[in-house]
Amino acid sequence: VQLQASGGGLVQAGGSLRLSCEQSGSLFSGNAMGWYRQAPGNERELVAVIFRDGNTKYALSVKGRFTISRDNAKNSVFLQMNSLKPEDTAVYYCNADPSNGQGYMVGYPYDYWGQGTLVTVSS
Repeated sequence: VQLQASGGGLVQAGGSLRLSCEQSGSLFSGNAMGWYRQAPGNERELVAVIFRDGNTKYALSVKGRFTISRDNAKNSVFLQMNSLKPEDTAVYYCNADPSNGQGYMVGYPYDYWGQGTLVTVSS
């Protein structure tokens, strides 16, 4: 599994960004997909998950502001981030889970990661 993330950048508080992650190397539709983020000095945290059937889960800190979606025809997952806050500043990573999200639920994600894309939100 290879994952290529893009879409990070610098945005003012209250602004929006859309992250993209394209997968190659395996059957995309068979995976749950997740977005994680890691801020300096913090552990990597799970932000959002989308399962094979399109159901989603979000961290409480982003619920109502972020939306995860997928396009199986394009082997891609997206993270629409609205109403961004300075505390959303982090490197964002996409992840693939061939067990349809069991790795996310038990806190042991599969070792299929994109390269990370930096999101910086200025106050």
